[in-house]
Amino acid sequence: MNKKVIFTVLAVAAAAVFLAFVGVKKSVKAIRTAESRSSIHSLLNEARKLETKGDLLEAKAVYQKLVNDFFQSPDVVNWQKKTEEINIKLLFSPAITPHSIIYQIKPGDTLNKIAREYKTTTELIMKSNDINDSLIIPGRKIKVWNAPFSILVDKSQNIMLLKSDEELVKTYIVSTGKDNCTPAGVFKIVNKLANPTWFKAGTVVPAGSLDNVLGTRWMGFNLSGYGIHGTTEPQELGKQVTQGCVRMSNSDVEELYDIVPTGTEVTVVE
Repeated sequence: MNKKVIFTVLAVAAAAVFLAFVGVKKSVKAIRTAESRSSIHSLLNEARKLETKGDLLEAKAVYQKLVNDFFQSPDVVNWQKKTEEINIKLLFSPAITPHSIIYQIKPGDTLNKIAREYKTTTELIMKSNDINDSLIIPGRKIKVWNAPFSILVDKSQNIMLLKSDEELVKTYIVSTGKDNCTPAGVFKIVNKLANPTWFKAGTVVPAGSLDNVLGTRWMGFNLSGYGIHGTTEPQELGKQVTQGCVRMSNSDVEELYDIVPTGTEVTVVE
């Protein structure tokens, strides 16, 4: 057999080996893809069953496993949203979580006193225990959140992260200052107002007015004139359009208002 024939035979053999190798890789990839789809399907079914049963902590753990194990999936954003949705449900429910305790009401207690002691809000205590007024009965056991909250505002993406003890609770879409005028830094919420009046250049714009850009809630920073508030322009969320404050939808700011107490740290980053 001459050299040319030998070379041709070797080339064909090498090509065959290469094609076989590629075929094996594709087969392995296909098998792994099929296994991933099967695992995702199984975990989703498990999470939905747990939700239906009301086992929210267990359902959350399954959604978190999906996020962690299949982070390249196009559905990972939806799973993260489900995790955050469950976080809020747990926060406002009587379910005891790793960041909450059972507190037995003592004679002389008030909701404000308990909230101050555990650095939480009266609204959160009431919502998570289905309390409709300030009257509380000594001896009753209630759920109290006892982990600190913190807020991170990312101006470049116009998102806000609510965290508790460094664990992500929920992501919100916000608006920040036009021309990047929202100040970066670490601030604290020092005052909170429901249905705030807006004092604009010497004029008074009452709560509920379509001209009141503060919306339904105000949480002021320890930097005069700046804070987090609602909006009358929800279509502008996700943009840099404010005079420097952080805007949220009214439903989101009302939710956040009930969760975070004065003293909560707010970090604003570029």
